[in-house]
Amino acid sequence: MIIEYNDKYEEKVKDLLVLLQEYISSIDKDGYNIVTKEFREEYFKKTIEEVEKYHGKIFLYEENKNVLGMIVGVINNEAISTYDYKVPKTGRITELIVTKNARRIGVGTKLMDYMEKYFKEVGCIDVLLGVFAYNEGARKFYEKNGYKARMTDMRKIGI
Repeated sequence: MIIEYNDKYEEKVKDLLVLLQEYISSIDKDGYNIVTKEFREEYFKKTIEEVEKYHGKIFLYEENKNVLGMIVGVINNEAISTYDYKVPKTGRITELIVTKNARRIGVGTKLMDYMEKYFKEVGCIDVLLGVFAYNEGARKFYEKNGYKARMTDMRKIGI
């Protein structure tokens, strides 16, 4: 069942954010991503501030009183049109986390669908998200769910 975040779930959300950061750190071939002792509290605080500031939502997937996944989304912008850029009102998914034992059973897809429904209800036309280049499983998951790369960051290490 998908539920909206409330303070009762604060520790579960912190656990999930740490779980994701530990995973990203473990696959980071460059060694830039780390988990500091401050990460748990500071990243949670930043996440909540972003959600409040940008009219976002946090949805959790709960089954038998266990939280198996979480998605965080914010409204990226109002429609923008300038001399060189035109973009509709866009939702942005900042986090999607599914516990290891709940992967490949549809939890991530259900959370994505739920967030996309919220974005549509508030007038968003597009959804934007970033995925860590070394996270091949996540990239395949997003592509399977209709997402396509639009911009790619490239880095040269050791100049």
